[in-house]
Amino acid sequence: MSLDPIRLEVLRNALQSCAEEMGAALARTAYTVNIRDRRDFSCGVYTTDGALVAQAEHIPLHLGLMPSVVKALLRTIPIERLQPGDALVTNDPFVTGTHLMDICVITPVFAGGRPIGIVASMAHHADVGGFAPGSAALGVSEIHQEGFRMPPVRLQDRGSLNRDVLEIFAANSRTPDDLTGDLLAQLSSNHVGSRRLVELLERYGGDLPQYFEGLIEYAARRLRAALETMPAGRFAFEEVIEGDGFSEDAIPIRVAVSRRGDRLHVDFTGTSPQVRGPLNAAKPGALACVYFVVKAVFDPDGPSNEGIARVVDVEAPEGTLVNARYPAAVALFNSVSSQKVTDALLGAFLQAVPHRVTAASTGSMNALFVGGVDTRTRRPYTYVETYGGGQGALHDCDGADGTHVNMTNTRNTPVEALEIAYPLRVREYGLVPDSDGAGRRRGGVGLRRVLETLSDETTVTIHTDRRERGAWGVDGGEAGGCSRCTMQPPGGASVLLPPKATVRVPRGTIVRLETAGGGGWGPPRERDRDAVARDVRDLLVSAERAHRVYGVRGDP
Repeated sequence: MSLDPIRLEVLRNALQSCAEEMGAALARTAYTVNIRDRRDFSCGVYTTDGALVAQAEHIPLHLGLMPSVVKALLRTIPIERLQPGDALVTNDPFVTGTHLMDICVITPVFAGGRPIGIVASMAHHADVGGFAPGSAALGVSEIHQEGFRMPPVRLQDRGSLNRDVLEIFAANSRTPDDLTGDLLAQLSSNHVGSRRLVELLERYGGDLPQYFEGLIEYAARRLRAALETMPAGRFAFEEVIEGDGFSEDAIPIRVAVSRRGDRLHVDFTGTSPQVRGPLNAAKPGALACVYFVVKAVFDPDGPSNEGIARVVDVEAPEGTLVNARYPAAVALFNSVSSQKVTDALLGAFLQAVPHRVTAASTGSMNALFVGGVDTRTRRPYTYVETYGGGQGALHDCDGADGTHVNMTNTRNTPVEALEIAYPLRVREYGLVPDSDGAGRRRGGVGLRRVLETLSDETTVTIHTDRRERGAWGVDGGEAGGCSRCTMQPPGGASVLLPPKATVRVPRGTIVRLETAGGGGWGPPRERDRDAVARDVRDLLVSAERAHRVYGVRGDP
């Protein structure tokens, strides 16, 4: 059938609004700070065969993963076996491509007794068991040490909550009330999306599924056209991860990109074999990184849906870091490896379409997990947060300061919310001066947060990178400042922690985390003097560094 282009655009925005409203409902009803305040979740709308139609602007990594998740769930429990009121759930990383804490709930949407689509939500839960609070410890070497793993099952059966499944989740979490509350919030979110999808069908008629397909093909056409601007050739790049928690040896990520007619080929051959530590991922994790970068580079304003996957071929050899075999440990792929995969892809595209790409960014999600027993309530708690860092510069603008970049898009936890919810005190929170990658356009500066633990026997886990190798610059731009994490027990000296570590600390320990800055673009001495003066006034660059690196003499 011929599709009305005006109706197509109206439905594109209506479906995205549906996903956005799902996210608003999830944030309003969630129990935990991580979902309620930080918005560490994602929502989307799908066809009945699991093809992504529309998504909200939530977490890029989740959104790239969820098409694979929904299709995998439907392979286990086909749509023909689902009925109105059903909902499926899983957190199995070898289905989802993410880590155990990301739980996905999908709900088929019915009208007139037939399925018309699917809505899904994925949210990061604070704890699903395992070796340490937060379920993302270092020192583990297989998935079973990381936490509880649920295969695809019915969470809701024809409108009735499957309390047995809910109890199994609860029994395997240190914070069972939080986990079950957040799971129920996901069900509520999906209910909102289901209702809105039925309303769209009632308004626009039975040809809605044809418009789903039309939106997907529209996105594919746009991307094919955009790829014509990419020159012929093979463009390769290598990034490294600084250790896996067992060793600090560099772990290479190698990628090559090439245009083949109207298709893009991405090849991870040469990437490290899967490692002992928890940096690995199933293939959907690599696909999510590829889809994000391709969209960001070639069609940032286009629809975010299955159309991207129809134009991109990805080769990720089995048994490597980006396509690991069971039972590999995977908890840090999200927070570390995905960001390095993204920077590797950006480095490859930099050689082909340089003015569409940033310099390297902070290099990880800079995750911090703090957990134990709250002495105020005698109840277990888990604080989870990822911290922003410096964004890499573009050829025509500076990188953003202290921000979430690339595969993450969460908010920060307000200090007041953090101190009310957890036995922690925020001693300091701000930006790190002189951590920018100097350049004609400078990279963003990193972020510093200093916490004091207020309970006994607290477990702290950090996920960082770029402690030894700063974010690379472009065209003479310098590397960004490196990350650093220290702990200081009461009355003791400050100790530098490895970039990835799980440690036990006593009450009163000061934990200081500084994130890496972004790489610069162009020679620093070509930076506008007024821009340097503004950075000095804003306390982002010291007067001494303005003179030494940027060549601005006197008092800026």
